[in-house]
Amino acid sequence: MRRQNPPLTEPQYFILAALMDGPLHGYGIIKAAEQATDGRLRIAVGTLYGALERMKRAGLVAAGHEEIVDGRARRYYRLTEDGTEALGREALRMQQAAAVVIGHSRDAGPAPA
Repeated sequence: MRRQNPPLTEPQYFILAALMDGPLHGYGIIKAAEQATDGRLRIAVGTLYGALERMKRAGLVAAGHEEIVDGRARRYYRLTEDGTEALGREALRMQQAAAVVIGHSRDAGPAPA
């Protein structure tokens, strides 16, 4: 029996989503998540690297190659197969949850004045 993983947090979700198109370094992940949410989600550096470390231990992301830019190491992260599956499950879970509210709103009709 496969262990049921808990839902992803919002930062985890957008970190994984940022990696769908290929490997990114930390700053690239932060910018991609910010852009995907129209600036609503701003992931702090400490939050990002803590989340990446936890997701790495869980097998959702893997550290890739490193390069030196302006004298600093830049590590790239990539989505694993398990990460892709977790992201898909979370997207489906959120879609199903939203459908309950959207369907209820349509059934209820306009709010009374």
